[in-house]
Amino acid sequence: MSIAKESWKVLTSLFPAGWQQIAWQSGAVERLRGFPSIDVLLRTLMLHVARGYSLRETVVRAKLANWTDISDVALLKRLRNSEEWLRLLCIELLRENVVHPLEETSSRTMRIVDGTIVREPGKTGSQWRILYSIRLPSLVCDFFEVTATIGEGSGESLNRLSVGPHELILADAGYCSIAGIEYVWQHGADVLVRVNPQSFVAYSAYGRRISLLPRLRTLSKVGQLGEWPVVLHGQGSAFAGRLCAVRKSDCAIQKAHRRLLRRASKKQMVTRPGTFEFAKYVIVFTTLANGSTAEVLESYRMRWQIELVFKRLKSLAQLGHVPKHDDRSARAWLFGKLLVTLLAQKLIRIGRDISPSGCSLSMRRTVQPFA
Repeated sequence: MSIAKESWKVLTSLFPAGWQQIAWQSGAVERLRGFPSIDVLLRTLMLHVARGYSLRETVVRAKLANWTDISDVALLKRLRNSEEWLRLLCIELLRENVVHPLEETSSRTMRIVDGTIVREPGKTGSQWRILYSIRLPSLVCDFFEVTATIGEGSGESLNRLSVGPHELILADAGYCSIAGIEYVWQHGADVLVRVNPQSFVAYSAYGRRISLLPRLRTLSKVGQLGEWPVVLHGQGSAFAGRLCAVRKSDCAIQKAHRRLLRRASKKQMVTRPGTFEFAKYVIVFTTLANGSTAEVLESYRMRWQIELVFKRLKSLAQLGHVPKHDDRSARAWLFGKLLVTLLAQKLIRIGRDISPSGCSLSMRRTVQPFA
């Protein structure tokens, strides 16, 4: 068996059970015109999506490999029809990741949530937002959603996330909305989110609105911590939480101020003095009842891990730009890229059980020692 065939055999062993039947059920395959099997169809699509070959180069390579002889237009149609198939394969792999968590010994599941923008090439190319969630400490993806960046339900919001009880959701300031926090709290989970001072409204236990700046100004020394109990008023309920803050170092404050000035210059806008004041602190809100202020802030620092995940997706998986110009093919291409990353995660998870021959050690027969 050639190396390419052997590698493909190992890769297909990672696919969800019944992945070929899913192709028929999802409508990706009604008849195998031009392809000898579903296996060859998916292999050709992966050659285009995973390796980054153009449609024309993909069909040339497939013809030289004696897989199939089709046109680039026919392959594009196949990709469009495979959108639901690729999406369902991603969902099945996500379920496997949740069923087989790595190294998670804590009774509370910690998840980091964030989104990234993927653009089609050109000035008029459309944009897509991928909402992504990973678990700690395994960094395994347990949720994703692909939407447009314009229209109802396309913004950054925790309401789009699937949340379970006893989870801790870590998120950036873009997800600091009362409605999103209430959604997580109503599902029996906790939230640890960076505060957006421009839109964050909190109250005291007596119902008075809390002003943030007077409290933050009491933190006059570098590294000084502060904590204040607050109450948030959602649409259907009020719930308690904590504001935790730390004053940044002088170097970090100067860097934050320079960033604000650059943004104001680029967008031709005037930055309010209060914005420069807020930039001197890291402010987070949490519904966690236990843990010290330092522990809460230290936990939030782990949110940076998802930024590293996005960097790997855009560099190794080449997820930065969508080389498609219609919605169906663009979504199918994105699901194909996500499928590649989920297969890589599964390979990492079971890698310790695979021998250099590419076979699972658990499936190999035990060799009896010589007498």
